Amino acid sequence: MSTTDTIAVVNEMTNKGIERATSLGELNLRVIERVAARQMDAVNLCIEHGVRVMKLVTESKGYNDLVKGQVEASKDLGERVLAESKANMSLAGEVRDDYRTWLEKSLADVSADLRKAVPAVA
Repeated sequence: MSTTDTIAVVNEMTNKGIERATSLGELNLRVIERVAARQMDAVNLCIEHGVRVMKLVTESKGYNDLVKGQVEASKDLGERVLAESKANMSLAGEVRDDYRTWLEKSLADVSADLRKAVPAVA
């Protein structure tokens, strides 16, 4: 194998490595965007609950109405938090699958590149 051939193999492997790193960066960016959106949903849920409770405090006609409203608001919040938790677990599973797919593809590509490069070097 000539020096030119060796340099060509090294350049090809380097370029593919950069492509894999770029695709990982893109995957990370998509994951961060999805997680940030879920976090904003959670923050909005808490803000909505706070507004609801403050409205109860200002508009309740008496102690019993206030307590009853707080119980209902807390129950609703609990149900919504449970639903959000389930959605977050689903997102975690999707993210896991995305990373697994990326890793399996990248390892297959690296293995194929090495099988091509080793006979060329030897």
